[in-house]
Amino acid sequence: MLKYSLQSRFGAPLLSLLLAGSFGAALVGCEDAAQEDTKPEQTEPGEVRSDEQRVANPDVSESARQALVAGNTDFALDLYREIAAQDANLFYSPFSISEALAMTYAGARGETAAQMAATLHLNADQAMVHPAFNWLDAHLMNLGETPTNEGSHPFELAVANSIWGQAGYQFEADFLDTLALNYGAGLNTMDFIEAPEASRQTINQWVEDKTKERIKDLIPEGAITQDTRMVLTNAIYFKASWLYAFEESMTAAGDFNKLDGSTLSVDLMQQTNYLSYAQMDGFEALELPYDGGDVSMLILLPEDLAAFEQGLDSATLSATIEALENTYTKITLPKFEYTLDLPLAQTLQDMGMTDAFSSSADLSGITGTRDLVISDVVHKAFVAVDEEGTEAAAATAVIGGATSVPPEPVDFRVDKPFIFMIRANQTGSLLFVGRVLEPNAAE
Repeated sequence: MLKYSLQSRFGAPLLSLLLAGSFGAALVGCEDAAQEDTKPEQTEPGEVRSDEQRVANPDVSESARQALVAGNTDFALDLYREIAAQDANLFYSPFSISEALAMTYAGARGETAAQMAATLHLNADQAMVHPAFNWLDAHLMNLGETPTNEGSHPFELAVANSIWGQAGYQFEADFLDTLALNYGAGLNTMDFIEAPEASRQTINQWVEDKTKERIKDLIPEGAITQDTRMVLTNAIYFKASWLYAFEESMTAAGDFNKLDGSTLSVDLMQQTNYLSYAQMDGFEALELPYDGGDVSMLILLPEDLAAFEQGLDSATLSATIEALENTYTKITLPKFEYTLDLPLAQTLQDMGMTDAFSSSADLSGITGTRDLVISDVVHKAFVAVDEEGTEAAAATAVIGGATSVPPEPVDFRVDKPFIFMIRANQTGSLLFVGRVLEPNAAE
C-alpha cells in the first residue's frame, strides 16, 4: 500500500500518498489470533464523486499496453537498485506504487509532470497513461476471477484506490473525472483540520479492510496533521496457492548462509518436479507457477548478490525469462514471512522526482492552483511463503508424459540470499518484488 500527503508550499495544505501491498503464498489457515485493540473514535467520511463511471472495457492500443508494462518494469528495477543498499529483507509492490503515483500524475503539470513521467517511465501523454492503467487493472482482476479446470478460483487479487480530501476544499472536476473513469476512485471528504487523528484511524481501517487485515497502522501517529488536505491510497492484496504444492513432510530444518558468513537454521521446503529453469552468467533462475498458471514467482539466485543487483535491469530480466526451459529440478526453498515499511519520499527525489516535494511543485491539475506539494510517500507490504497448495494442484504435480526413468534433477538449492518477483505471465507485469537476506528461524 502506498500513502502520500500533499501540503501547501506556504506551510498549509499537504498531500499524503499511501501504498499497501499484501501477498500470501497459500497462507491457508495460518492467521494469528486477533488481538483486541483500543482505538480512538473514527470519523465517518462523506463522498464527492464525479458523475462519470469507470470504463469497463477501455480501448487501449497494444503499443500503449506494452509501453505501460515496460515502463512499470523499468521503474520497478530502478527502485530496486536505489534501495538495494539497505542491509535487510526487501518487499514492495511496484504496481501499487506506480498506480498511486499515476493518480497524482493526473494532477501534475509542467516540469513537475515531466519529472514524474521520467522517474516512473510513464508516457508524457496523460491521455494514454490512465486508460492503460485501467486496462491493466481489469486484466489482472480477470485473471483472478477465471476458474481453473477444477472449478476453483486460482488466486485472490484485489486492487482498491481511494482519495481522501478535506471537506470544503476545492478539487478540479477534470481531476475527479480522470480518477473515476480510470481508477474507480471517488473522493472521500474528511475533516483533517478538526480531527486529524480520527481521520488517520479511518484511513488505516480502510487499508486494513482492503488487505484482509494484513496491513495495519499504515499511517503512523502524527503523519496526518491539520495541514493535510488530501491523502491518496492504493491497496493491493494477493493470495495464491502453488500449482505444485510442497509436501509438509518434506520440510526440514537446514542452514541458510547469510551475507556475513554466518548460518541460520531455517525451515527448508523441498520438491522435485519439471519446472522452468535457467542457468545464466553468474546466477540461476527458477519459475514457480501458482494455481491457474497465470501468475508465477521468479526466483533469482546470484553468485555475487551485490554485483548482480547493480546490474539488474529490464534487459537482464527479459533475457532470463527467454532462457527458461522446462527442466527436471529439485528445489529447496526456505519458508519466510515478514512485513516491510518503506519510506519513499527521499528515494523518489533521488531518482529525479524533486519538484513535487518542493516549493516548485505544480499540482495545479488537482486544485486549480499551485498550492500543494507532496509531503510524504509511504509503502507497506506483507509477504508470506509456505508449503500450502490446493488438493487438485498437488495432484497435478504428478509428472506426466514420461515413458522412461526421469533424468538426474538439477539441484536448485536456495540456501543463501535471493531475489524473487511475483509476475503476471501474459503481460509480464511485476506485481511484487522482494529480496530475502534472512528468512525466519526454524520453528
